[in-house]
Amino acid sequence: MSVREIAGTTVHFDEQGFMSNPDEWNKMIAEILAAEIGITPLTDRHWKVIEFCREDFEERGDSPTLRRIMKVGGVPTKELYKLFPKGPAKKVAYVSGLGKPSGCI
Repeated sequence: MSVREIAGTTVHFDEQGFMSNPDEWNKMIAEILAAEIGITPLTDRHWKVIEFCREDFEERGDSPTLRRIMKVGGVPTKELYKLFPKGPAKKVAYVSGLGKPSGCI
């Protein structure tokens, strides 16, 4: 586990690099994490996906998989790959302050 100071907040990360405590997350942290992985700026469409993932996590206790984001979140596959290239489920979980989705390799 590692700890970083981001936007004035102490943030804990697991061994895979994902935030280990979703309660430490805020929108400023999301902007910084997104920029670190080359996703900038975060548009309204990015925020729609991020907010869906955070709400789904609150309800289910796990980061949503790509399939769940598509089916339940209503975001088409092509759009997800455009918003979060090369591994959208992992990248949106990272930016959303959630752990790696259990369905991801």
